Amino acid sequence: MPKSQLQCYAESIYCTGSDLLSNLNSGKTPLDRLLLVVAWTISTTRPLRFGVAPYNPTLGETHHVSKGNLNVLLEQVSHHPPVSALYGTDHQENIDMTWCHSPVSKFNGTSIETKVHGKRQLKLNNHGETYEMNSPNLVIRILPIPGTEWVGNLTIRCRETGLVAELNYMSQSFLGFGAGRRQIKGKIYDSLSQKILHKIEGHWDRTVKVKSTSKAEERVIYDAREVISGLKAPIVKEPESVWPTETALIWGELSQAILSKDWEKAREAKKIVEERQREVGREREAKGENWSPKHFVMSYSKEEGWDCSPIQKFVPHAPIVTL
Repeated sequence: MPKSQLQCYAESIYCTGSDLLSNLNSGKTPLDRLLLVVAWTISTTRPLRFGVAPYNPTLGETHHVSKGNLNVLLEQVSHHPPVSALYGTDHQENIDMTWCHSPVSKFNGTSIETKVHGKRQLKLNNHGETYEMNSPNLVIRILPIPGTEWVGNLTIRCRETGLVAELNYMSQSFLGFGAGRRQIKGKIYDSLSQKILHKIEGHWDRTVKVKSTSKAEERVIYDAREVISGLKAPIVKEPESVWPTETALIWGELSQAILSKDWEKAREAKKIVEERQREVGREREAKGENWSPKHFVMSYSKEEGWDCSPIQKFVPHAPIVTL
């Protein structure tokens, strides 16, 4: 199904077969909770289909979806450069997350590598814990064998406890074969004492295991089959409450044309979306108005990059839901 990049970002949060997010509070110790956060973070790096490019979100485009007690809201807060903001809240578990995505792509001859800049933050408010993390890079390989993979280093740091998880999404061989394909390795350590507490190893599209450095025990903390199988697409429960900026409304005609393989209609639908954006921009310029996001406050610095803060404390329940 064709979809906007906004929806792709959001689906890594709300499209899950097993609910890892609401389970984060179940950890009895800070280390237990960090292990759960590690598993949840790995679940947001999904295998992607080669050759399926999402739509570039329009300025001000939104995506608002609910799953159970989790409400997620995204807004395209900048078009040049592209920056997307995400805020999700689970009022029952007292969990919230804020993501700011600013992808920058570079062509490397046989592949395209996209670095996802911006801050990611997850708060377990019942425990007074804030986890900060980054994103690995997305690589789209063109030659010799087409495919996609996540590569690079991902760090998860808890401000309050000083516990840190470092994960390395390992790059596969040039030909794309071997045991290293989609492999992940890492460790969890105490940043105060520098003591390594756990070793992490596995494959992010299969299973990931953790092994204690003090005990002879090893266990699976993440199973991709449980998390990303049997996923269901969002459905509109309250059509009259859907915002006009919702991604499904903006790109609906284009998506239907693509699914129907009516390429002439698809080109026309895409042209209408693009021209509407230009017209709104011209009107804003003529009035001397500066555009600002409706749901987020944005900031940028050379040192910190892009950052976003939600205007509302809680994301309201959405008219679009997923099971």
